[in-house]
Amino acid sequence: MRLKKDETIRGKQIGEPLLRVEGLHKKYPGTRSGRSALVLFDGLNFEIGRGELIAIVGQSGSGKSTLLHMLGALDAPTAGTIYCATTQVTKLSAKEAARFRNDHVGYVWQFHYLLPEFTAQENVAMPLLARGIDRRKAMQEAAAWLDEVGLASRAEHRPGELSGGEQQRVALARALVTKPQLLLADEPTGDLDNTSADLVFALLERLHEAHGLTSVLVTHNLELARRCTRTLRLAGGRLEVVSHTEA
Repeated sequence: MRLKKDETIRGKQIGEPLLRVEGLHKKYPGTRSGRSALVLFDGLNFEIGRGELIAIVGQSGSGKSTLLHMLGALDAPTAGTIYCATTQVTKLSAKEAARFRNDHVGYVWQFHYLLPEFTAQENVAMPLLARGIDRRKAMQEAAAWLDEVGLASRAEHRPGELSGGEQQRVALARALVTKPQLLLADEPTGDLDNTSADLVFALLERLHEAHGLTSVLVTHNLELARRCTRTLRLAGGRLEVVSHTEA
């Protein structure tokens, strides 16, 4: 599943690959109790171009989240190679992987995982503080991002005082405050009602374009998947391109 040079998809010219996956395997061994080995991926090969917004769909248990974790250096394959730009992600040490994630990857989960004892602004500032950035500067950056996601007036509110949609918008601001090149989103609208889900996804689309992101999201929402550059279905350890009329 290779991209052609200067390929145009849905009227958008796709840049050179940001992500390149070669011969990816993931196998969980069997157990003494007789449980057989589980093979999630068996030689995956694909590329994702700079600027693409990719949806990965598939049945529960097909390995969608595991694949996302490996792209973001949160999990390691059994075999195979993942490149992000010039970085060979699968060769990074634990310390190097942590630095790679903080410098290059923004992650949004199905559940927001905001720290309840801190304000929205403090939650967004956390990745910058983890870098050792001055607290005053980190808080200024966090305030700017809350404004960008439409929550400037909620900066001093704690997560328990925010709606589900607002919490996920804070989580999106936190994922992007470090200005990553790659955004990974695991069911980012899965816990939201239809109206909130549409608003959050529209915001994700806008930020994706405005900040030149390459974004990969796992979703069960086929309506949202159709709005992406490409939809890839994971089934039987293989990835296939899904037409937007089929998705």
